[in-house]
Amino acid sequence: MKILIIAEHKNGQLSETTRELFGLLLGQAEVHAVAAGENLEPLAGPLGQLGAAKVHLIGSPALASYTGESLGQALGQFIPQLAPVAVLAAHTPQGKDLAPRLAAALDAALATDCIQVSFNDGQVTVRRPVYAGKATAEVEFTDDSLKVITVRPRTVKAPELDAARSAEVIPVAVELPEQKTVLKEIIASDNARPDVTEAAIIVTGGRSLGSAENFSVIENFADSIGAAVGSSRAAVDAGYRPYRDQVGQTGKVVSPQVYIACGVSGAIQHLAGMRTSKYIVAINTDPEAPIFQVADYGIVGDLFEVVPLLAEAAKNRNGS
Repeated sequence: MKILIIAEHKNGQLSETTRELFGLLLGQAEVHAVAAGENLEPLAGPLGQLGAAKVHLIGSPALASYTGESLGQALGQFIPQLAPVAVLAAHTPQGKDLAPRLAAALDAALATDCIQVSFNDGQVTVRRPVYAGKATAEVEFTDDSLKVITVRPRTVKAPELDAARSAEVIPVAVELPEQKTVLKEIIASDNARPDVTEAAIIVTGGRSLGSAENFSVIENFADSIGAAVGSSRAAVDAGYRPYRDQVGQTGKVVSPQVYIACGVSGAIQHLAGMRTSKYIVAINTDPEAPIFQVADYGIVGDLFEVVPLLAEAAKNRNGS
């Protein structure tokens, strides 16, 4: 049974979300990986060490920067040739754009934002959150058609690189017609902190921060523990934080190891974006706040008093 992983990469490095996909598959199937773009050879070694038996490289200047149109067409030509049982991609902005394109073009079944994937005797089963994360549904594919699956980041731990493993590297040629989509500019973020979708720890602030300036309390604490800074929708709507930091049903869905909610009441839309976090810590003055219903640890108190104490304790522990 062949499973294909779509490898995301940037500046010659595999994304952490791609590495995590291999943690779902070790020992379960014959794993193939595909990478597209330019100067792809440095990716072959790590992909093989992660567990890919074969690495397919689609080299083309037209694929140097991602657009759903160009990569979708390239993979649309390659995937039928390989004929895998399933195609896996990370549930990142790229994966969310690409997976439906592939499913439509290849007449494949589609399951997105999955938190569990299993392969047993040719049967593919996934589990994904439903009802704003209040429940999960087990989805079983009932025929032999191609399955396209996206997996929520930080669902599983990425395996360690094994230098004893290597992959067969196979160049792939595709023919791309003139593209209707043209990438004009890439604006890189100047944010030195990790993105909330990839961070192991997230510290999130709510509307009770009161101003954009007051978010410095959250930022100082986050920097002391190497965390990303998140925001509730209410804080984004109030102009305290940019949309890229928003966690929730209408923002980004995250699954960090630790999620620290500071002054966040816990509306259902926010819980939908973070309830799969491994450990949830809530800080709120209202002991009846809904966030405490999902929290593993709770502190009833003023965040402006509690958070600086936590930041100071973290700095003392780190010796800085």
